[in-house]
Amino acid sequence: MKKLLLLIAGGITFIIALAMVGPIIGLAFSALLVFLAMHFYVKSKTTFSKVMWIILGIVGILSAISNIPAIIGIVAIVILYVLYKKWKDEDVKLSIPTSSKTDDPFTNFEREWSNITK
Repeated sequence: MKKLLLLIAGGITFIIALAMVGPIIGLAFSALLVFLAMHFYVKSKTTFSKVMWIILGIVGILSAISNIPAIIGIVAIVILYVLYKKWKDEDVKLSIPTSSKTDDPFTNFEREWSNITK
């Protein structure tokens, strides 16, 4: 019964993800457009080129706003990944990396020094 529910949920999320491929591609193109506009704005020398890159960046931002439904598709892809892992009976860890104190070089040095002096 559990496998059947996973199969049905996977089918629904696959259909949602497939329906959102267009907005996902549009969102990626918009992000690329905004990135290129920012990159070339910084490198441009004349006022006219700066204005043109600002206009292109605004067009990219408006295009990205119109492709907001792509977030639903991205969430559906993540849910599809989780369902696939559950189907294979594997643990799912979707953790967001955060900076922790263990990356501090001084604590790492102290730990290594205590291991060497033992």
